[in-house]
Amino acid sequence: MAALLTTRHDITLDTYRRVAWQHEPVRISEAAIERIAACRQSFMDLIENDHSVIIYGVTTSMGELASQRLTHAQRDRHARLKPFAAATSFDDDLPERVVRGIVLARLANFLDGHAATTPRIALAVAALLDGQPMPAVPASGQGGAGEILALYPLFAGLSEGYDLQVKERGSLINGSPCAAALVAEGALAARRRIALATRTLALSIEAFSAPLEHYDMALAGLWGDEHEAIALDSLLTLLVGAGEGRRNYQAPVSYRIVPRILGHAHRALAGAEHAAAVSLSSVSDNPVYLPPDIVHPHGRCISTGGYHNAIAAPALDDLAATWADLAQLCARHAVKLLDGRASHMPDMLLVGREAGDSDGRGNIGYIPMAMAGYIEQAKAAAQTSFIPGSDTGGAGQDDVGTPAFLSYSREATAGRCLDASLAMLAVIAAQALFVTGRQAPPMLRGFVDMIRGHVRPVVEDRVLGPELHRLAQAFTAEIFDQDADAERAVA
Repeated sequence: MAALLTTRHDITLDTYRRVAWQHEPVRISEAAIERIAACRQSFMDLIENDHSVIIYGVTTSMGELASQRLTHAQRDRHARLKPFAAATSFDDDLPERVVRGIVLARLANFLDGHAATTPRIALAVAALLDGQPMPAVPASGQGGAGEILALYPLFAGLSEGYDLQVKERGSLINGSPCAAALVAEGALAARRRIALATRTLALSIEAFSAPLEHYDMALAGLWGDEHEAIALDSLLTLLVGAGEGRRNYQAPVSYRIVPRILGHAHRALAGAEHAAAVSLSSVSDNPVYLPPDIVHPHGRCISTGGYHNAIAAPALDDLAATWADLAQLCARHAVKLLDGRASHMPDMLLVGREAGDSDGRGNIGYIPMAMAGYIEQAKAAAQTSFIPGSDTGGAGQDDVGTPAFLSYSREATAGRCLDASLAMLAVIAAQALFVTGRQAPPMLRGFVDMIRGHVRPVVEDRVLGPELHRLAQAFTAEIFDQDADAERAVA
């Protein structure tokens, strides 16, 4: 089924999921095509009837030659230029689903006529989503102002297949559809990653026999934060049917603050979803065409900084920082579970037993050492993505770069480190239940089965690295499963 687009507001986070992750094609409605055509005609009337109008890249040259006015004949030659050899970034290509998301977000400028192109270009962009392989778009080396280094290679093939007219080349490579897709990608993955973190921490809570009063819903009213209320409710749902005989005094800080840290994860998620929703439907072209009104019967074109998305990078940075915090929390839980003085299982996680084999032993005490490495990687990645300066190439106008690609790479790295940390804590928590002969609460039993399907209970020394790697990979695969429901991705 194709996603039908009539206005830019039809490009939502759910549309992104369907088109980018589930590979649905898109169809531009007849109403949108008529609107695009009408705006194109009004735009052409504007530049034909007002010889004093100054429109960047249309009646003037581009870049450092922006002050140079073009004659009518020069406009046409300028429009047909195809300088796509300028695309110099390489390596570390974006996943195909992200490239599809960029193409979808590109349509936001077209649907309401703000790109002032002919309908054929909008239709050609939409046609890229009909199932054909996506062009390679590198994530590395994106230090330019705006997103032209990524959009050049993405639309080079399309530009070669059409005799471009005035404004059409700029409408393909200007704007910020990349930032919109990158933050949408982060938001979709974050919802599933938080669900995974909640399951893992709930399993650790049960393994440690932490008092359930730490997660009482009465706290939601006391704390007064909607996101922490969601975290409390999620934990309590997973802990229904939790075991008896819990400790009668408070657990360590790392256990008591779980709902508050998860609450901030939900807060960061809400920020990313908001940034994605705004960015996906945002008109970010430069110059941007405003359709006719009473004051401007042919419409008008204005030069803007719309191609610099200022909300995507902070949203992704907040997610990355959250992943680093959660990885640290995983490590503290792991250490407490392994410490018999804290867990009331006198170093039992260093000893596994199978029925009929009382001498079986398996040491998992080294796992926190590996966790420490992933924590440091996550912390190194979770840095603020400041606006980069752009001082290379002599491009004097392009003096500020975009941080969106950098923040995307950092968030992705921190997220993978969290996946690994969650996998290691999950194994330790499942082992704790195994050596004490306990079952997980009903809502977590399928999760324990998944864990043990990749890392069977440890009853003798063996090299655990490959098994832990497979479990971490399985966690990441579930997060990015294109067909799984977001709320049930990691069951």
